[in-house]
Amino acid sequence: MLWAFGLLLVLGMQSCSKDEPSAPDPEPEVIDPTPTEPEEEEETFDGPTYADDYTPLAAWSNRDSWNLANVHDPTVVKQGNYYYMYQTDASYGNAHEGNGHFHGRRSKDLVNWEYLGATMQNAPTWVKGSLNTNRVKMGLPEIENPSYGYWAPCVRQVGGVYRMYYSLVVHELIEGDDDCTSWGERPYIGMMETTDLASNVWEDKGMVVTAIPDGVEDYYRDDCGDWSSYYKFNGIDPSFIETPEGEQWLIYGSWMTGIAAVQLDPTTGKPFQLETEQDYGIRIAGRGSPAVNRWQALEGAEVIYNEDTGYYYLFLAYDELSKAYNTRVARSTSILGPYVGINGANVSQGAECWPMLTHPYAFKDHTGWVGFSHCAIFKDDLSGKWYYASQARLPEGVPGINVSNAVMMGHVRELEWTSDGWPVVAPERYAAVPETEITEADIVGSWQQITMEYQYQVQQTAQNVTFNADGTLGGAMSGSWSLESATKTLMVNGIECKLLDAWDWEASTRKVTLSYSGLTDLGRPVWAKKN
Repeated sequence: MLWAFGLLLVLGMQSCSKDEPSAPDPEPEVIDPTPTEPEEEEETFDGPTYADDYTPLAAWSNRDSWNLANVHDPTVVKQGNYYYMYQTDASYGNAHEGNGHFHGRRSKDLVNWEYLGATMQNAPTWVKGSLNTNRVKMGLPEIENPSYGYWAPCVRQVGGVYRMYYSLVVHELIEGDDDCTSWGERPYIGMMETTDLASNVWEDKGMVVTAIPDGVEDYYRDDCGDWSSYYKFNGIDPSFIETPEGEQWLIYGSWMTGIAAVQLDPTTGKPFQLETEQDYGIRIAGRGSPAVNRWQALEGAEVIYNEDTGYYYLFLAYDELSKAYNTRVARSTSILGPYVGINGANVSQGAECWPMLTHPYAFKDHTGWVGFSHCAIFKDDLSGKWYYASQARLPEGVPGINVSNAVMMGHVRELEWTSDGWPVVAPERYAAVPETEITEADIVGSWQQITMEYQYQVQQTAQNVTFNADGTLGGAMSGSWSLESATKTLMVNGIECKLLDAWDWEASTRKVTLSYSGLTDLGRPVWAKKN
């Protein structure tokens, strides 16, 4: 029984004596009837990730993945929930060849674009007929099989239809096969219509205007350096505008003596008549005097009207398109001008146009962009926002990309207006980044700024600038800054800059950031983004 006694002893040692205080009962758990709020998660934004080097997807078989790859000279219009974009025939490696002309795409958000296909399969027969009728009158043989370039359309809604004005360039020379001895055959602007952009079915309406000689020069060239043009106005690069009073105008021309404006019959969408030289319109802009130099380095004109400022704005592409392209703007209270720059100079009489809105550029850690102009300017009437769309090209010699300067990416950017009524273009491409309230604390930190000077074919590059909490600037700049939150306006050393919530396209991992865009007193663009 010794084992039983031992067991009782052990149990007695583990129990509490009645003289020993007992452990207090645990406190009852108090349950808060208010539901616990989950910790607030930081909002994230999934912006576009498609690569700027689209060459692996450039083939025609990959066109459904192009998004904004292979865009040149775009025009943009909205129908229903979609924006529609059309363009010059151009693609990396000429992937579009044999697949129709004036290719289109559409988007609901201006970020993700769906390829639609060609709007024209073959040149309309009226072009060859007009061309050869004119050649016979000149005593020249007919051209049996002319070849064409399909350039720079412009699409606008006019009443219940959508008109596409388009350029057809005849590749053949007027005489012979040496382009150093003869000018090229006349180009044409035609027009076609549809009521349903989604159908992509268009009805051609024939010729609108063509290039016309004015008798100042004959069609022979003295040599390859003879640029005194045979034609008064070049029949390419159409742009359409309807004034608040209901007048309709075609803006057109390129390089040859300047930019023309001709009034249209609203019923037909064509000039009222084309019987005399004067019927082809009047010159509204140039780069120098045509009496001195008929070959003027500007093209791709677009005129829009801003009812908030009361001005017509004439946007122009300056210089050659592969590298040097840059965008200028002038304004007028009349559709026919005079168009005046920010310095008061008369662009209609050939003065150099300022301000400059885009220029070849590069932020850090990216190749940057060149050949950046021939724009479309459009407004979303629902949001009231304005946009700038154009192509831009990668520079020459980018490692790992064959013929990198032939990479043409479509750029859509927000366009803002300064307090004195001049447009400025966003430094970063549009990505539908949600708008936020911007405070002084958001401004403080490190930025990259590009103050662009005009340099032919030379990219303008960024410098690091520090925005200090005390309102001073450091790094590559000295001076001061201040913020007007209500209008998202940042004053940087007295320059008014418009702030935007932006997408950092150049970052190794793209992200949300801030950007600003402004103009110096001389009309040079100031672009910046926060690091």
